[in-house]
Amino acid sequence: MNKIWLIARRELGAYFTTWMGYIIIFAALLIDGMLFNTFAIGDEAKLSSDVLKDFFFFSSGIAMVAAVFLAMRLLAEEKQTGTIVLFYTSPLSERQLVYGKFLSALVMFVILQVLSIYLPSLIFLEGKVSIGHMVAGYLGVTLLGASVLAVSLFASVVSPNQLIAGISAAAMTVLFLLLWLLSYRVDEPFREVFSYMSIHNERFRPFSNGVLHTRDVVYYCSLVFFFLECSIKSLETRRLQG
Repeated sequence: MNKIWLIARRELGAYFTTWMGYIIIFAALLIDGMLFNTFAIGDEAKLSSDVLKDFFFFSSGIAMVAAVFLAMRLLAEEKQTGTIVLFYTSPLSERQLVYGKFLSALVMFVILQVLSIYLPSLIFLEGKVSIGHMVAGYLGVTLLGASVLAVSLFASVVSPNQLIAGISAAAMTVLFLLLWLLSYRVDEPFREVFSYMSIHNERFRPFSNGVLHTRDVVYYCSLVFFFLECSIKSLETRRLQG
């Protein structure tokens, strides 16, 4: 665990010693604020719960984009600069490296979500919202973001540079997003399978409405675990190949 945390601290330092972390957070908060004022609040009178629901729905899209940018560099940058060789000759295990890298990106993602709390908090000035609704919504955004981080980390592991990693991560994320549309075009049992695998839409909407389902939490956690394990296996294979 100490080695995982050391890797996470090193990667967190990389986010803050360069402009990358600041730019991602600033851009995400700026777009979140614009969408909140334009679509969530809008020009028509709305119930506070509807405003909060719309905020989480639009914020989830920004969160996925931010997650791709946060994670696409994690291993691809190491290979691009040649520093991945240091890992292959170090006593670190593949699991420690992957989990440390993932933890650093997740901490950055959580920082972004904490900084965005001021937006839904503005609803309290004119209306009333349930704290439980906010907690469920942010839990959903965090789980969704963690899933995209894991997908993007896997793309970073199998890609030779950051550009290809970013494109691959975006493509896989879009595929998971579009599975719910595909589920309407196929027959059973594929309809149920594709609907279950969809990363957003029916899967995320309960969170944005302030409803917490155990099955959705299990799905996101399973997706994170699956892609982290895929990343570990891929690194193990590359290490054996030299």
